[in-house]
Amino acid sequence: MSETTTSETAAPDSAPRVTVERDGHVLLIGLNRPDKRNAADAAMLEQLALAYGELDRDPELRVGVVFAHGDHFTGGLDLADIVPRIGPEGLAMVPAGGVHPWGMDGSRVSKPVVLAVQGTCLTLGIELALASDIVVAADDTVFAQLEVARAILPFGGATTRFAAAAGWGNAMRWMLTGDRFDAAEAYRMGLVQEVVAPGAQRARARELAGRIAAQAPLAVQATLANARLAVREGHAAAEAMLPRELVRLAQSKDAAIGMQAFLTRTEPEFVGR
Repeated sequence: MSETTTSETAAPDSAPRVTVERDGHVLLIGLNRPDKRNAADAAMLEQLALAYGELDRDPELRVGVVFAHGDHFTGGLDLADIVPRIGPEGLAMVPAGGVHPWGMDGSRVSKPVVLAVQGTCLTLGIELALASDIVVAADDTVFAQLEVARAILPFGGATTRFAAAAGWGNAMRWMLTGDRFDAAEAYRMGLVQEVVAPGAQRARARELAGRIAAQAPLAVQATLANARLAVREGHAAAEAMLPRELVRLAQSKDAAIGMQAFLTRTEPEFVGR
């Protein structure tokens, strides 16, 4: 939710709420409403879901980087735009061809997502971090899960993921008070994986994404899927899948490429087959 009206460099009303740019096997996804501190209105939510859908479907794309234009990652939801759209079944925000960025409909993007945050990162920004796989934060980032101060509850995954990531007491400390915390506290809790100088977060996220994209994509996706299965359905369910996944991957062209690279001591160039 947004509690800011401070203006920055304004994007034209006709500008996309989310920018999408391909960089090799990496999809760069940028929140693009800097004049509103990237507060998410319906258009931004839908465009973000479509960007995740593109990442998920395209076999040439191996990893996504989500960042924000301007000085702030997000001020949260634009309540004036969103609240009137909440119906009996909640908020519809995933158009045809999209994938829910927060995974709250049971679906998840099948490729890794690296998040880069800075400035203000409120509510749904924290929840997007919890739904992502690696998070890089500028050391000036200020976080808050402040829904209780607005008489609602987090509905983008914090109630189920924050405690799993940070521990029960840590999650309740911040979710039940709505207090703000800094990047050092986010790192201590495991909410973010790296803290960097302001302005360096996007480049570092892109660097990590490049390292992921250089690995065998089928193996990366299988590793991600099995880890998520363990979280969602338990260790036994994930362990039961391991033998067949190992056989599938061992029979892939990338496995042969990897073995050849090992034998010749060269860098493998995986093809995703």
